[in-house]
Amino acid sequence: MKICNRCLYHEFHPLNIIFDDDGVCSGCIVHLEKDVINWDAKAKELEILLKGYKNKSGNNYDCIVPVTGGQDSYFIVHTVKNVYKMNPLLVTYNKHYNTDVGARNLANLRIQFDCDVLTLTVDPFKVKKITRGTLRRFASIYWHVIAGQTVFPVQTAVRFKIPLIIWGAHQGVDQVGMFSHHDKVEMTRKYRKEHDLMGYEAEDLISDFDEITEQDVVSYVYPSDEEISKVGVRGIYLNNYIRWDSKGQHEQMIELYGYETCNQNRTFDKYNNVDCYNYSDVHDYLKFIKHGYGKITDHVSREIRLNRLSRNDAIKLILKYSSIPIKKLDKFLNWIGMSENGFWYIIDQHRNKKLWKRNDDWEWIPADYDYLKEVKKLESEHTDDTKNVCSFQSTSIGQSTDKKDDYLLILKGR
Repeated sequence: MKICNRCLYHEFHPLNIIFDDDGVCSGCIVHLEKDVINWDAKAKELEILLKGYKNKSGNNYDCIVPVTGGQDSYFIVHTVKNVYKMNPLLVTYNKHYNTDVGARNLANLRIQFDCDVLTLTVDPFKVKKITRGTLRRFASIYWHVIAGQTVFPVQTAVRFKIPLIIWGAHQGVDQVGMFSHHDKVEMTRKYRKEHDLMGYEAEDLISDFDEITEQDVVSYVYPSDEEISKVGVRGIYLNNYIRWDSKGQHEQMIELYGYETCNQNRTFDKYNNVDCYNYSDVHDYLKFIKHGYGKITDHVSREIRLNRLSRNDAIKLILKYSSIPIKKLDKFLNWIGMSENGFWYIIDQHRNKKLWKRNDDWEWIPADYDYLKEVKKLESEHTDDTKNVCSFQSTSIGQSTDKKDDYLLILKGR
């Protein structure tokens, strides 16, 4: 198994990572652009671009910003509204797996920035039906979340005739180097389907077997090319214009606006995805089964590239967090109405056969390509020169009337 000589991504990354002759992955190579790009010039480009979208009549919003209660939303809204003086409409998709921390972050976001927020909450019966279908067909409990988060802003742009959508970081640039920062890649239906949605559009889920109808998926249907062209909708990514550093940005937002953090189950990152019970738990374990690694590898690779974490310390973190079992499976099974045996029967059909095999006792064990075993081989006895400055802040826990330790559908946050 080929593993990057700088970060710790392996060759089976689902976004088709590639390696140069020195064994360095495309993500690390593109990341080096961050140290040589003239970001002041990029910021000027962004300023000129945004000025062209300011609504001069004052009867509409300047742009749309997709937000959640657990990612880079505070930084994006801060940049768009307070730095570039735009008037954004914030839109958020209700993921149904919401935590009380995420509810408070979202409520605080609305209050701190004094913005209008439009929320899409799809009928829970439909969401559960779709999730049972995506779980059966391609072992995903998160398709509806990614689909909703990426389509609702576009639907809203078409509906309200707001041509500009501002996203945070493009995963293909920031994680695997699929594009250069200089390409200034924008949001496309094609990338969304092939990578974000694992090749499945909403219409592809319609199934008699899963009892999913056209009406069930209508909230996830992407607007037509004609609708998009009529309004002139485009989606830009801030990481093409701003040196992206998720950890540093979150810490700035903690200080300025009181963003709330919390511990996660299968990673040391306390800032991202704190709004979801499943992202760093059930969803992450399914990622490990299908691709041989979890979010901990994403997070340590990011911190290695930013020179905050030594490779050897990163290896220790991968070995520690990858072995942590799911903690919230009962909560998910109760929500979706499924037995644990039924869940694992479905999941086992989707194990990557390059990574897993049955032993003589019919138990699943790592196959020929064992990522954790290969990572363990890279562990060294010596101490790396890189200083470990990669601690994450734990904030105080806020108070609200939302229930603790339960999925929240109606998010009060206060």
